[in-house]
Amino acid sequence: MVKMSIVNVVATAALGQEVDLDDLGKHGEILHDPEIYGGRVAYFSSPNTEGKVSIFVSGKMISVGTKSEAEAFCALECAKDFLVEKGYVKPVVLEKLVQNIVAVVDFEENVNLERLAQDYKVIYEPEQFPGGIFRMEGQIRVTVLIYASGKAVIAGLRSAKDIVPLVQKLEGIIKAYT
Repeated sequence: MVKMSIVNVVATAALGQEVDLDDLGKHGEILHDPEIYGGRVAYFSSPNTEGKVSIFVSGKMISVGTKSEAEAFCALECAKDFLVEKGYVKPVVLEKLVQNIVAVVDFEENVNLERLAQDYKVIYEPEQFPGGIFRMEGQIRVTVLIYASGKAVIAGLRSAKDIVPLVQKLEGIIKAYT
């Protein structure tokens, strides 16, 4: 039986207006330090949301550290609502976009990475990195780090609905090398 879970969702949105970050640091929900990236970014976190939202002077926002698309979108909306409520920006409808989903998978069987690398386009150089790097092309383009333990990290997904079919495809490939 394969175990899988989402460990990080990265989503973006734009406020369409600039944000004055200098004054934001006085609020407990915001971390803004002029020493961090020259003061060009502030970080929003709230007990009501998972993860953290980076807010840039340009009005662009990036949500990281959530475990679902809904949580990521909620964090972006929460950050926007905070900025509107405090008078830093005017109300706007956000166009939210998932940029990357990272999932971990455990196939629960050891994998012969040397054989896998011979038959597939898997980069396996154990002197450099303990896992195989499998760049899957096709409809869904992702990078999979496969370890001899049978664990894998999938990066580059754009939708959670793509995880199960991708893992099933991977399982079909990996089974021959366990």
